[in-house]
Amino acid sequence: MSVIALTPLDLALAAALVVLLAGLSRRSKLGLEGRILVAAGRMTVQLLLIGLILRTIFAHVHLAWVVLIALGMLLAAGREVMARQQRRLRGWWGFGTGTGAMFVSSFAVTVFALSVIVGTEPWYAPQYAIPMLGMLLGNTMTGIALAMDRLTQTAWQQRAVIEQRLLLGENAHTAFGEMRRESMRTGMIPIVNAMAAAGIVSLPGMMTGQILAGSPPLEAVKYQIMIMFLIAAGTGFGVMLAISVTSRRLFDERDRLRLDVLR
Repeated sequence: MSVIALTPLDLALAAALVVLLAGLSRRSKLGLEGRILVAAGRMTVQLLLIGLILRTIFAHVHLAWVVLIALGMLLAAGREVMARQQRRLRGWWGFGTGTGAMFVSSFAVTVFALSVIVGTEPWYAPQYAIPMLGMLLGNTMTGIALAMDRLTQTAWQQRAVIEQRLLLGENAHTAFGEMRRESMRTGMIPIVNAMAAAGIVSLPGMMTGQILAGSPPLEAVKYQIMIMFLIAAGTGFGVMLAISVTSRRLFDERDRLRLDVLR
């Protein structure tokens, strides 16, 4: 079964719904109309550009091109993680912590999946590598951003409680332990909910795309199950690493709370 091609008119009709939403936002005085239109325009330009880039990369398969676009995706995701935090670590720590955690988790899981599970030839085949890395980065980014924001916000709001526990003789690990665990839970809630609802409440994106492209439903299901497992692992590893690094940054070698590292 061939894919039905969409015309510019088809896309314009879909865009009209977003414009209608922006109009309703303005009428309801929600103040979101500008953000909705900017986000929609940004998304359109970004997807068109990545489509052109991927067409070129698919035609000229080379490891250097795959690495280059993967690093670009990682840096963009790192910036989004930093931007979504109301209170973040100062300096390069704010950008480097989330970016490093995504690099270790998402890249490691993607390479493992490509070389061991899927077994593509070559292992960095862009048809598989870039979409899989994109899905892992997108979900890991959300989890890490939520977890780090929860951790730094809690540290700021509960600073008096933390310092009282430290004065009573608890070390940093114990005084901050429950807050750290709650931050990890917050970061992993989206992927846990997505796995629990998959197939009942929603059909995940990769499965839907493969079915629309004509793949047999059961084959699409197998790929979707694999991707959900990979996303869960990547998100969990990334959240744990990011929270561990951030927690250590919030205390000095003498277990004193250091809120001056936040901005």
